[in-house]
Amino acid sequence: MTIKILLADDQALFRDGLRILLSTQPDIEVVGEAVNGEEALRLVAKLRPDIVLMDMRMPVLDGVETTRRLHDTQPDCRVIVLTTFDDDELVFEGLRAGAVGYLLKAVSTPRLLEAIRAVARGESILDPTVTAKVVAEFARLANQTTRPEALVNPLSDREIEVLRLVAKGATNAEIAATLFIAEGTVRNHLTNILGKLGVSDRTQAAVKAKELGLV
Repeated sequence: MTIKILLADDQALFRDGLRILLSTQPDIEVVGEAVNGEEALRLVAKLRPDIVLMDMRMPVLDGVETTRRLHDTQPDCRVIVLTTFDDDELVFEGLRAGAVGYLLKAVSTPRLLEAIRAVARGESILDPTVTAKVVAEFARLANQTTRPEALVNPLSDREIEVLRLVAKGATNAEIAATLFIAEGTVRNHLTNILGKLGVSDRTQAAVKAKELGLV
C-alpha cells in the first residue's frame, strides 16, 4: 500500500527537501504541498492524503487550527507535526488539537521514514528528544485535576518494560528490537497496557507512566 503524504509548510526549501527525500521511497507518495493552513484544508479534502506533515507556524491559518479542523472534518487523515525546540507550547496545543505525534525538523531520515510508516499503521509518534517535555506538561495538567490511583490490575514486568519504552518515544518496531520480541507481541502488550491504565493512546499511556513513577 502506498502512503499518500501532504506537505504543509510555508518554507519552499524545506518542502523541496522533504519531497525529494520522500520520493525515493517506493511506498510513499507526496500528493500535494500547501503553503498555509487554508490551502492544506482544501488540498486534504481534494486529494485525501493519509498523513499531513504539518508545520506549526504558517501564515493565514496556523498548524494548530488547521490540525483541529482536520481532526474534526477529516478524521482519517493523520497529522504529524514537524517543529523546532522553540515551538513547545504550539506542539502541546497541536497534540490537543488531534495530531498523532511530532518530530523535530532536525530529525534523521531513518527516523522520519519510520515515523511515517508507524503512523500509517495506526501508531502515535513522539520524538525521543522532546518526549520528556510533552509527558511533563500533560502530567502537570492532569495533576491539576486528579491524583493518580494505584492500578486495580497491575502491569506485568514485561508490560512495564514496554511502557517505559513507549514513554521514551519508541515505535513498536523499536520496542520489538530492544526487547527481542515480535511486533505483534508488542501490539498485544500495548493493548493490555492501555486497558489496565484506562487510557486510549500512547501519549496518555506515557503520561500515566510518569504519574505512576514508572519513568
